[in-house]
Amino acid sequence: MPARRLSPTARLLLPVVLLLIASGWLSRSAEAAIPWTPCPAAPHDSSKPTTGYECATVAVPLDRSGAVGGAVNLSVARVPAATNPTNTAVVPLAGGPGQAALPISQDFAKIMAPAIADRDLLIYDQRGTGSSGVINCDDVLSQSTSPVTAAKGCAAQLGAGRGFYRTADSVADIEALRVAGGYSKLVLFGVSYGTKVAEDYAAAYPQNVEALVLDSVVPPEGPDPFQRSTLANAPRVLQDLCANNACRGATDNVKSDLSRLAAKLRKHVLRGKVTIGSGQRVKYAMDQTGLLDILLAGDLNPTLRAELPGSMRAALRGDASPLLRLSVRSEGLTTGLQTESNADQSDGLYLATTCEEAPFAWTRAANVDQRTAEITAAAKAIPKAQLGPFSPSAALNGGLAPVCLGWPDASPAPPAAAPLPPVRTLILDGQMDLRTPYEDAAQVAARIPGSALVQVPFTGHSTVTSDETKDSACTKGALATFFAGGVPAPCAPGTNPFAPTRRPPTNLGQLGIKSPAKRTIAAAEASVGDAARQIIGDALALDKLPLHVGGLRGGNATVTGNAPSFRLTHYQYIPGVLVSGTVDKSFNAKVTIRGGGALSGSLKLASSGAVSGTLGGKRVRIAASSAVRSTLPSLAAALARPHLGR
Repeated sequence: MPARRLSPTARLLLPVVLLLIASGWLSRSAEAAIPWTPCPAAPHDSSKPTTGYECATVAVPLDRSGAVGGAVNLSVARVPAATNPTNTAVVPLAGGPGQAALPISQDFAKIMAPAIADRDLLIYDQRGTGSSGVINCDDVLSQSTSPVTAAKGCAAQLGAGRGFYRTADSVADIEALRVAGGYSKLVLFGVSYGTKVAEDYAAAYPQNVEALVLDSVVPPEGPDPFQRSTLANAPRVLQDLCANNACRGATDNVKSDLSRLAAKLRKHVLRGKVTIGSGQRVKYAMDQTGLLDILLAGDLNPTLRAELPGSMRAALRGDASPLLRLSVRSEGLTTGLQTESNADQSDGLYLATTCEEAPFAWTRAANVDQRTAEITAAAKAIPKAQLGPFSPSAALNGGLAPVCLGWPDASPAPPAAAPLPPVRTLILDGQMDLRTPYEDAAQVAARIPGSALVQVPFTGHSTVTSDETKDSACTKGALATFFAGGVPAPCAPGTNPFAPTRRPPTNLGQLGIKSPAKRTIAAAEASVGDAARQIIGDALALDKLPLHVGGLRGGNATVTGNAPSFRLTHYQYIPGVLVSGTVDKSFNAKVTIRGGGALSGSLKLASSGAVSGTLGGKRVRIAASSAVRSTLPSLAAALARPHLGR
């Protein structure tokens, strides 16, 4: 076919067109065609209509090299600002990896309110999550008999495409969305794993970044498979928790308790019985990895952290039940893999991203046996100073290696982390965070000249949703100051709403109260408070109310109604002391009590501490005392806290 000649007009315009192509304007204009339409329902809840949100789908290549075919349809939503003078979008990046962002879009909008007054909010589900081609290996994972077979099965199901769910692929997707959306700059807000995506994008495209907000920081090198920072900083976190005599009644030396207990668990497993939700007592055992799991789970469930000092001292004194109960409650909260099916969290994506790019100390092409030998040798070579009170086996078995040991890599090893650019950056990290310790955040801050680093008191992972300062004033204030152009001040210390609890008593005499009536009232208060704490803890961990929780020594509590309230049935916090009755949503209780040396009777317990009723056939009345239940957040408040960085 003969070549078509250019018209005189086209020849005159050619230099202009070439200039536009060279400047990048034409490509941006051509790709700035995201087909935005009003969202039919809120991105976070398909049952509720919404205003202000626009939705679209943007197709990107699965493999940008073209070696593996296919595309990923990225689901995107935005809230256009009334005015956007800098043509900038704020892009929130959820954690995991594997968490979908669109279902929590309105949470992101509230958190980033100071930033989106004059910038668009641009939210998308990262590839392999949510409605962006979610990776679903649930059947394989649930049917597998070991982590090795689970990883192998999921990898086989995904095929060659499993190698294209890396951080680098997400970085390229963000740039594609920026270009297609016609934005000049981006503000990237990352939580947990999302901080690594934000850091890698900033390193690759510094000219396109207006600012970074990094919450619960993962270093650019990625998570350490041995969790050495977690192991080394566990004593510091518990010491901070117990500062200023906060652990009075639980322990007088939490650091020593942690070291002694870890040493004992290295030699012998801790065995005993635990009460499950039905009220049945079952045998259970834990080792030092179980202790590490409790520490990590406390990042998302502060009731575990509050109970740990007293439970460790109890275990050292021969009472295993408190610590074993914490171990049971911590299951499923330590690796990122979820124990329950969750449509907003892809375990398959977690495997695909983590196993492909984490810096494991093994040969990528090696079989399982060789990998096991190599990483075991590497764990044994870790200097003791990097392990805290734990042993190499805790570093090996409590980290990422067991999850990825059977995963056959489909991509080359990721390149070394690029230097972080001097873009305006706010870094938030929790004082109690052990998944991404504050020490790691400080190291990242040192690599970004001029960055602002804020430590959030009493707070674990994902500070923007678990900030334990009054009304989340620390993180809210830091974000407002940062986007107003200022430098955030250090947070006020405040008071820990999940203060350490006392060591659970093994008999009524350990309450230290001489009066039989007051001792019985204290036992009832402690039992109701313990049940409330267990329910709140499970609600924080599961993002929903539990049906039942077991008593420490026996019996159970059943959640009733939507308020919610709960009912105690022979609930035992102190051995032999049986408490039954009802507790309303404000933690006001009507209970009966008997056994274990307590006076039999019935009591009304107000959340403020006021008490009335009958014990041993005599009327009792106390105007007010200090009830621990009054310091706990409500169940509604616990359920209202979103999780952005599991």
